[in-house]
Amino acid sequence: MAPEKEEEIMRVKITGKCRVKPNKKLGRSECQLVTFDLPYIAFQYNQKLMVYKGDEYEDRVGKLKDGLGVVLEDFYQLAGKLAKDEDWVFRVEYDDDMEGVEVLEAKAEWIGVEDLTVEEGTSTLKELIPYNGILNSEGLHRPLLSVQLTKLKDGLAMGLAFNHAILDGTSTWHFMSSWAQICSGLPSISLLPFLDRTKVRNTKVKLQLSPPDQNGSSTDDAKPVYQPLRERVFKFSESGIDKIKSKINSNIPSGGSKPFSTFQSLAVHIWRHVTQARQLKPEDYTVFTVFADCRKRVDPPMPESYFGNLIQAIFTVTAAGLLSMNPPEFGASMIQKAIETHDAKAIEERNKQFESAPKVYQFKDAGVNCVAVGSSPRFPVYEVDFGWGKPETVRSGINNRFDGMVYLYQGKSGGRSIDVEISLEAGAMESLEKDKEFVLEVN
Repeated sequence: MAPEKEEEIMRVKITGKCRVKPNKKLGRSECQLVTFDLPYIAFQYNQKLMVYKGDEYEDRVGKLKDGLGVVLEDFYQLAGKLAKDEDWVFRVEYDDDMEGVEVLEAKAEWIGVEDLTVEEGTSTLKELIPYNGILNSEGLHRPLLSVQLTKLKDGLAMGLAFNHAILDGTSTWHFMSSWAQICSGLPSISLLPFLDRTKVRNTKVKLQLSPPDQNGSSTDDAKPVYQPLRERVFKFSESGIDKIKSKINSNIPSGGSKPFSTFQSLAVHIWRHVTQARQLKPEDYTVFTVFADCRKRVDPPMPESYFGNLIQAIFTVTAAGLLSMNPPEFGASMIQKAIETHDAKAIEERNKQFESAPKVYQFKDAGVNCVAVGSSPRFPVYEVDFGWGKPETVRSGINNRFDGMVYLYQGKSGGRSIDVEISLEAGAMESLEKDKEFVLEVN
């Protein structure tokens, strides 16, 4: 779709609004946000869009609301709100008197499911997802989850905005899978959330906010000049992934490197080709950042069902010339080493550093000329079936996007296929699309 046509079709009308609470009384509970949560307090709500085929909009909405009331009995923190004490120690709290999750109903019946499966642009999708530009700190007076259910010509668009200060991607998809289980007829969810986040860290951190503005810059700073971004999904087939991985593993460097994983192989492929598309000088630095799950890295390890943020950013930096002129295994080795050395000791040091000088993170903190990877192809996004089939597409919204942000999702075709959603300045994106060594391996 061309940009001018995209703008023409998006005129979504909100037709209803309600709140959904846990079906049963739970009383009052509160849990402080921990060191792993606080870096994201000034990020924006984490947005996802899931698109399903089929009619029976009203029946589906009723089923989703009913199921939500049940699943919130276990995931009740999502029906609560943020709070802080006089020392600016943040917590998530729930009480039966709170209003719960926001559910919006909307219509856009001239939009078809196929219109939303295009590879280009997320700006076209923004009217289908709530809370564009809203900061997580606003969870002090907004719901921590907002859901928009939009009736399409031939399906349903489910737009979701999660407060990233209280959960990461693993917890997000645990919740979504559990909600789908209830809607599909299971009497209870298969895996209960582990809700006591203080078991992993119990340090009270005072984080006084000077909230950034909606562009992610401090209100005290002069507003930076932003280049227009383009977003695109590159769909890597199983054969494309295997080809990339096989090539990089054909010449593993000596000096302790192990065979490179699928993630490490694809990551360096993206990093090298994006760096080339940006036409950086050889001496320019470039940073690769990955938000890594720390559930099994901390000591003692936390269960997969830990509900909250248990991720940390891992950084790798080199000169653009070194990255481009060396074979891909050079960059892959750097990424592998950074990931493998981020053990319990490194996590502890990072936590202590943050606790001694708490910092409100902004987008620019991802690093210069960065490629920053969020989400994971391990998340079961295409397994979220509420009883009417798997989604036709899963996308991220416009929030938390900057030049070099990458989201990885499992491919809809299954197996080892991976969808790579990239945001880049328009000129770099055009160069990347023309890069045959990058695009030829994409089906």
